Amino acid sequence: MSQRFLRHLRLPALPAILALSAALPAPAQDPPPLIPMRDFFRNPEQSRFLISPDGTHFAFLAPWENRMNIHVRKIGEDSAVRVTASTERDIFGYSWANPGRLVYVQDTGGDENFRLFAVDKDGANPKDLTPFDKVRVQIVDDLKDDPAHMIIAHNQRDARVFDAYRINIDTGDLVRIVENPGNFSSYTTDHEGKLRVATAADGVATSIFYRSAEDQPFRMILQTDFRESLEPLFFTYDNARLYASSNIGRDRSAIVIFDPETGKEDELVFQHPEVDVSGLLRSDQRKTVTGASFVTDRLERVFFDDERRRMQDFLEERLPELQVDVVDASRDETKFLVRASSDRTRGAYHFYDLAAGTLEKLADISPWLNPDHLSEMKPIQFKARDGLTIHGYLTLPAGASGRLPMVVHVHGGPWARDVWGYQPEVQFLANRGYAVFQINYRGSTGYGRAFWEASFREWGRSMQDDITDGVVWAIAEGVADPGRVGIYGGSYGGYATLAGLAFTPELYACGVDYVGVANLLTFMESIPPYWEQYRSMLYAMVGNPETEEDLLRAASPVFHAHRIRAPLFIAQGANDPRVAKAESDQMVEALRQRGIEVPYLVKDNEGHGFHNEENRFEFYRAMEEFLARHLGGRAEEAPAEPASSPP
Repeated sequence: MSQRFLRHLRLPALPAILALSAALPAPAQDPPPLIPMRDFFRNPEQSRFLISPDGTHFAFLAPWENRMNIHVRKIGEDSAVRVTASTERDIFGYSWANPGRLVYVQDTGGDENFRLFAVDKDGANPKDLTPFDKVRVQIVDDLKDDPAHMIIAHNQRDARVFDAYRINIDTGDLVRIVENPGNFSSYTTDHEGKLRVATAADGVATSIFYRSAEDQPFRMILQTDFRESLEPLFFTYDNARLYASSNIGRDRSAIVIFDPETGKEDELVFQHPEVDVSGLLRSDQRKTVTGASFVTDRLERVFFDDERRRMQDFLEERLPELQVDVVDASRDETKFLVRASSDRTRGAYHFYDLAAGTLEKLADISPWLNPDHLSEMKPIQFKARDGLTIHGYLTLPAGASGRLPMVVHVHGGPWARDVWGYQPEVQFLANRGYAVFQINYRGSTGYGRAFWEASFREWGRSMQDDITDGVVWAIAEGVADPGRVGIYGGSYGGYATLAGLAFTPELYACGVDYVGVANLLTFMESIPPYWEQYRSMLYAMVGNPETEEDLLRAASPVFHAHRIRAPLFIAQGANDPRVAKAESDQMVEALRQRGIEVPYLVKDNEGHGFHNEENRFEFYRAMEEFLARHLGGRAEEAPAEPASSPP
């Protein structure tokens, strides 16, 4: 593996670039004020606003006892009522169940075993609706026409699969409506709240099951290799057909209308020539599809409906130079919640009253941050060594010029992508004086099936080559000082950090691994039980440990720890169900056996990432000082908080 990297690594000019960089004088800098680390990572003042179905109240999350809790206030009034009292964890997610009651989900210590809770809008009648240990709950449909019930799915009967239930949101009484046969992975209801579609995963095949009514059996109407898929979005308004995002017979996913009776695509609604399309805008009140959304360099929309287009134009005229998103609406669609943001601000929530034609600001999310002191996130692209076009983003410190220390910030997934918009980590690093480089390496989603499939069995290989080639591009473009390049990421980004330090040790001055995979063999053994039906797909995309042990061993950084020579900082949640703590333990132990001490921060009350505010502060304080020590960026004049290590 390492010989392959050295053979194919296109770095013949790197020594010359290094010499050139050393000869360049440091450019004059006019840096913005050093913003306190806590201002980037403290809890928002108010966030995640939702409007009640009857349009009379707002709900939002705001801090209480250092945790984000649900608050409710009546439209037209200033005072709010706190309706939850969580002190261990932030409220993970919530919604209105009916005009008088809200539901929310909460896990324990980051274990992702979410329970469903309900509470009245005045804080009365709190109820743990699913008081089951080690059970994960998912919301399928809030049943807007049935104020007493919702449809949920949970895995109490069998930890590997999710059965569907109708639940009473006052009593918690459950009625099972689908017993999972062992392969259903998601459910779709029609506009009357009837559960009529199930998506299934069988090895490397995906299937769509359909029934014409809830008292009828499911029948399979479509089966494809998982590389081709049709994702149901919602039923047409006559409940006869399905809007779906499909890449069947095409490289890039498009919006189609699918007939479940025939199992065939009836109509192409919208496609984009360059990117996948999976977002569909709709008006349930007017029973029409109003547009589609997709991401090129940034989020874009196309409108099919004049009324929706006029509303967007009205909002964008009043909120210029911002990304304007309609995030919620009353049931009658006369009152709307709007969020306006950009790459340099988390933005604000606004209340739009359609009948009155008024737009009122409700709250700035992080009013203590001045956008003028933050940095632009600019889209870039470059060619990988095999000619593939790779997209990404470059964020330079405000007022900076010339070669800079650079942090390559690798996104997780890996089947996800970076998107233009405000990102606290990016702005924090730029404020500390670093160029921040984000790369949508092959396998990143949204660029079509061929780009995604190009990542299969390529962990540590061409996927990592794309990141390496991006660094070389940034050096050649005069952006990065090649002697001061660091790499940082979480989850797969943590894996890429370890792989970068192990397989291209000459490229990086340091790395920060946040809940990253170190050993692909043990990672495959420790996946959560509810991922079991995806195991064969994971094997196809990453490698099969039963038949391809050498492939996975060659791509696992822990077996190449002897090549790591740059300083490394590792952070891990003890309860992580996705990337077990043993992954980080193995890497730390491998380096300690060589007499290398690795700063290792472990939080016993966290899972896949740090969500509690005080833990975020500790992690980013330690990272800030670590990067300043090894890359030369700025840091606050405050002592590093001690990192905890396992015995």
